[in-house]
Amino acid sequence: MATRFSLALCAWIALAALLPIARAAPPAPDEAVITVLYDAFGQDASLRKDWGYAALIEYGGKRILFDTGNDPAVLEHNARALKIDLERLDFVVMSHRHGDHMGGLAHLLAINPKVPIYAPKEGFGVYGADLPGSFYRKDPTLPAERRYYDGAPPATLKFGAAWPGADFRLVEETTQIAPGIHLIALVSDKAGTRELRELSLALETGSGLVLVVGCSHPGLDRIVAAAAAIDPRVHLIAGGFHHVTADDAAIAALGRLLHDQYRVAYLAPGHCTGEPTFSALARVYGEHYLYAGLGNRLRIGADPAALVALGARRLDAEDRRAYRSALATGDDHGHAHLAQH
Repeated sequence: MATRFSLALCAWIALAALLPIARAAPPAPDEAVITVLYDAFGQDASLRKDWGYAALIEYGGKRILFDTGNDPAVLEHNARALKIDLERLDFVVMSHRHGDHMGGLAHLLAINPKVPIYAPKEGFGVYGADLPGSFYRKDPTLPAERRYYDGAPPATLKFGAAWPGADFRLVEETTQIAPGIHLIALVSDKAGTRELRELSLALETGSGLVLVVGCSHPGLDRIVAAAAAIDPRVHLIAGGFHHVTADDAAIAALGRLLHDQYRVAYLAPGHCTGEPTFSALARVYGEHYLYAGLGNRLRIGADPAALVALGARRLDAEDRRAYRSALATGDDHGHAHLAQH
């Protein structure tokens, strides 16, 4: 009897070892902290305004730099003034290849050369790329000296980056790169930026997703739709909405899309969102519109407005002057002429 019981017990233990063990997923952090490191408007006179965007995100014990702004010297100055140590980063996210988002990489890599950098994968892109050796047509009738690689190309052709030695990790499709941290990968189909690949950062929180966007070239509608596939509750969007040249009808449509269709709870627009868009979205969102000027630190929790000292402050005259001045010298799709109007 004892022998049969022992055998049965052993069999049960062996079977249990093969069964999947249900484990509860770790709870999403309740808060994310976003510090705006680079932009063309803000209150802090000790910081240098310039056209471009960069933000430090603190989330779940990780420190993430999102974009690096336009000018290495400005990024260095602002980080020092805000007492942000760019040598202590878990990783960097480069949203896209435009100069006003990646210009500060020279300073970052000078002080933190081994930091992992997630960037969009593009054919022959500035962040590096690769293609299979089979990508081109071949003609075996040619003599070896007239054939690429003498007719025996490597399995993978690797192409250099503008920053040799940097630890670029190229992202081609939406993916989760750490617990609660997603990169949304989309390709623009808009005139002027068609085929441009852009990454947006999505962070899971107890109140829904926090989205950090660089320039939203693929369109905020597509970015939010992709985010909603991760979690239909989009709690906050911060960064550039790319309505700096939009007319009033397009701006009004954006407000309806975010507020009525996707029910985004809070907005913290910056960079290329545009002055009329700042004003329009502030009217739509009221206290749920968060002023996110250069140097502002946003504590994003269940009730961000209660944690942000500046609340729903709008751009004042000084903000507008700085914004237009930076726009006049910016390199984002020839928008400089707009600063004259």
